[in-house]
Amino acid sequence: MKKHKVYVTRAIPKEGIELLSQTCEVQVNPHDRPLTQDELFEAIADADGVIGLLSERIDGTFFNAAPKLKGYANYAVGFDNIDVEEATRRGVPVSNTPDVLTIATAEMAWALLFSVCRHIPASDKLVRNDSWKGWSPLQFIGAEVTGKTLGIVGAGRIGRAMAQMSKGFNMKVFYFSRTKKPDFEKALNAKKVELNELLTQSDFISLHTPLTPETRHMFNADSFKKMKNTAYLINTARGPVVDESALVEALKSGEIAGAGLDVYEFEPKLTPGLRELDNVVLAAHTGSATDTARSNMALLAAKNLLAMLEGGNPPTCLNPQVLTYM
Repeated sequence: MKKHKVYVTRAIPKEGIELLSQTCEVQVNPHDRPLTQDELFEAIADADGVIGLLSERIDGTFFNAAPKLKGYANYAVGFDNIDVEEATRRGVPVSNTPDVLTIATAEMAWALLFSVCRHIPASDKLVRNDSWKGWSPLQFIGAEVTGKTLGIVGAGRIGRAMAQMSKGFNMKVFYFSRTKKPDFEKALNAKKVELNELLTQSDFISLHTPLTPETRHMFNADSFKKMKNTAYLINTARGPVVDESALVEALKSGEIAGAGLDVYEFEPKLTPGLRELDNVVLAAHTGSATDTARSNMALLAAKNLLAMLEGGNPPTCLNPQVLTYM
């Protein structure tokens, strides 16, 4: 029996590759970098299935380059890189990897929050540079978390997980979401509020919303003006949710106290002025970078793709309506 040809656009944890290799002929991008468009299109020309990353645009030109494609699996929970409507029109199932990275990303949001509000990177740098002269009563004074107000923007799986972790700090939780979350409210005594109230009342604001036309630049100059000048912004969602030029100005002027970012508007490039600021912590899009989360992402992506190739039901298909026509 002829094996399905699968192309993986970037090396992923071995668990996913090993699962695919049991029944498929698997090729993996040999370079430690994203492929150019020409390289990608050449690689997928005879592929039956592809596992790809957020850095690839999955649209009409992608599908044209892969005429034999029976399925595409995104190695990410977000899927703003996929034209799902076009995939559906062509009858190609596509999938993502929700749930398996929820805890890792929520923990990363907390890591950023503590890092920026307690000046961890600056303190670490001082000690490493052998410039620390010893304890000082006015050195690296930051903000306490316990008893403060946490604002969650986007109360999906990751937003709710981060809020759940706040229980140990006895925080008041506000959330902004398209829909009311009764179970979430009951578990944490959380309160659904309009965005303006969340902006003006929160001491820490953590972003967990998907990138859509409505959420692009949701946080802008006007948003920062409404926030407390003692407040901190945390973004582990999508970079373009924040107008980074406006964020740079807000951080420079002291309009807000600080920010912790794991994603960027023009990733991997930084908005001019961002890297020079001491009141922002910059991480390298590592929200899901735990052994557990990344391995489970690889397995879920592989399971999705295998189901697509074998005529089954992918666990997390984004357009299941096409499956009846396969």
